[in-house]
Amino acid sequence: MSFGIKPLGSRVVIKKLEAEEKTQGGIILTSSAKEKPQMAEVVAVGPGTKDEPMEVKTGDKVVFSKYAGTEIKYGGEEYTIMNQSDILATVE
Repeated sequence: MSFGIKPLGSRVVIKKLEAEEKTQGGIILTSSAKEKPQMAEVVAVGPGTKDEPMEVKTGDKVVFSKYAGTEIKYGGEEYTIMNQSDILATVE
């Protein structure tokens, strides 16, 4: 599925999953109190490089480094482009 952003090399494009609206105790959080989510869905992957083949694929749910990547807006949505090495794990 191509949506208009094609990452180069070993970069990936992710869409962050929504932050929790409530705490476990039931307190509703305002947008400024929410912690930035560190889980996302991979929406596009680059071809990889000779030294770093791609290990993730489109549709994978991943956990990434807190300050990784470059945030962009495209088609009214927010995405983050980052190196595959900034992805810490996949979530099943």
